Amino acid sequence: MRIPIQNSTILVTGGAGFIGGHLVDRLLEEQPKQVIVVDNLFVGEKANLSDALKKGVLLYVDDAEIEGCLDSVFSRHSIDIVFNCATKALNYSFLNPSNAFMTNVVVIKNLLELQRKKAFQTLCHFSSSEAYGSSVYEPMDENHPLQPTTTYAAGKAAADLMLQSYVRMFDLDAFIVRAFNNYGPRQSNHRELAAVIPKTIEKILSGEAPEIHGTGQQKRDFIYVGDTVEAVINVFSKLKPGEVVNISADSQVAIGELVEKIAQLLRYNGDIVQREARKADVISHNGCNQKLKTLVRDLRFTPLEQGLKETIRWYKGGK
Repeated sequence: MRIPIQNSTILVTGGAGFIGGHLVDRLLEEQPKQVIVVDNLFVGEKANLSDALKKGVLLYVDDAEIEGCLDSVFSRHSIDIVFNCATKALNYSFLNPSNAFMTNVVVIKNLLELQRKKAFQTLCHFSSSEAYGSSVYEPMDENHPLQPTTTYAAGKAAADLMLQSYVRMFDLDAFIVRAFNNYGPRQSNHRELAAVIPKTIEKILSGEAPEIHGTGQQKRDFIYVGDTVEAVINVFSKLKPGEVVNISADSQVAIGELVEKIAQLLRYNGDIVQREARKADVISHNGCNQKLKTLVRDLRFTPLEQGLKETIRWYKGGK
């Protein structure tokens, strides 16, 4: 029987990041005994935890890639559950491919070694749909082959395989939530590392022309971040060790259409600049969420236009 979130001491690695920060907020609603965050603030921001820190969440500004960092945290706290959200942005892999890969692999290795040594009971690991690469078939279910096209994605795939091997070898209670393309308030708008939605919003708000790389026909399956963390909380008690579930809203859209929709919502009538296609860009993602719906029957997904409006409101100052 898996230990419940309520009354547990929980560690969230990467908890000051975009998804991590929203997860921390949602975890607090489950009345845990304590929530602890480790984040090196490479992309994450302390502001993402502004409300959570007021509610007693502890933040260690440190690096989960360093074994001594996690050893220190575990020596101070009796941790029951770990949610691993630690990663570096996909676009970072084009700037530093080796480090983007290693972050994904080393953090999970450190956590699995601690779990193997009985430092905590349960591990929920955040993977990425990028591990699948471009779709071989659609919709992409959990049995879709892993064919990563970037070192970021290769690191995610390797981390997933490592977790499953540790489960088989050491009978650990660890499982994988494989999230598709998240968006929403507080997503990083760092120009070099930003994903398409915050990058497009920020460019238009700054008086610049938004961009589309390649034809704009590349398709992604976007899910509002609040829906992702709600799904994760709901599957926590239901997934078996080593199991994977897609966290997908089944709402595929072409990037060109998405940029045009954001422009429309912002009442932007200017040019949209077409840039050269990015190497290793995934052509199509359409996630199958049938397994998720079977596990959690009453999930509701935010329509894309509504989610974009909420996101734009945040970037315009409703922070």
